[in-house]
Amino acid sequence: MNSQVQGLLETVYAQPIHIQSSRSIGGGCINQTLALTLSNGETVFLKHNDHPPNGMFEKEARGLNLMREVKNGPRIPQVVALPEEPNPKFLVIEYIEEGNSGNGYYERFGQALATMHRTTQNHYGLDHDNFIGSTEQINTPEKDGLTFFREHRLRFQQRLARDRGLLPVNTDKKIDRLCDQLDQQLDLSGEQPALVHGDLWSGNTFADNAGKPCLVDPAVHFGLRETDLAMTELFGRLPQTFYDAYQDAFPQNPGYRERKQIYNLYHLLNHLNLFGGSYLASVESTVNTFVR
Repeated sequence: MNSQVQGLLETVYAQPIHIQSSRSIGGGCINQTLALTLSNGETVFLKHNDHPPNGMFEKEARGLNLMREVKNGPRIPQVVALPEEPNPKFLVIEYIEEGNSGNGYYERFGQALATMHRTTQNHYGLDHDNFIGSTEQINTPEKDGLTFFREHRLRFQQRLARDRGLLPVNTDKKIDRLCDQLDQQLDLSGEQPALVHGDLWSGNTFADNAGKPCLVDPAVHFGLRETDLAMTELFGRLPQTFYDAYQDAFPQNPGYRERKQIYNLYHLLNHLNLFGGSYLASVESTVNTFVR
């Protein structure tokens, strides 16, 4: 694999390239991740998987490129190299060294995310499906955000869990009832399809050396912007200054605190499908909050 990476990098840099050293970068549970130091003085970030889901790295590259188009949004690593083959086994992107967040970082992050969320189009979804972790993420275009979230987020994950025998019958029925009453739970008045990262937990964001917020490992689509905000609270909440800055830059409809658990049900169901029954209690607790 090293020879293929090296050969592709030689094409990118138009000069002979040798990989002088590599070091493992933690945080990934799906792919091998390495920082490669090259003979031309550059350092790049390699993601590798011997058996990736079909199109995973190609879809990730497209997502990164889409987010990079946003002016004054978060910093997004540049795609350096992707093999031109049916199902590439690796992706090389810009290596961004993690720095100190420093004063005002979370305010800058909130403002930058709000800027990205103001990027819109005339329908929810995307022109292609992609992945949330290693799970397929369905992005079938829909004009209505509630329909998109219900059918292609909650119900898709629900079907996967049901087919894998991970959902008790009673819980399955309660999710059906929750989906049927989503219009009573989600206030989408005035909302437009927003360019969202899609998997915005704390491990997918960090500050660079200049204190600029960076985003990696996207599950990009045009969706409900509050899904990104809710995800930042699922595995450890960001400082309140982040949420205040976002609200100042792009005000939300009242009631977010109550509905954020519904948005995170998508990720809890995905974790149930990826990692098994240890997430069932969290799924059931969320559903029971809204359906008795």
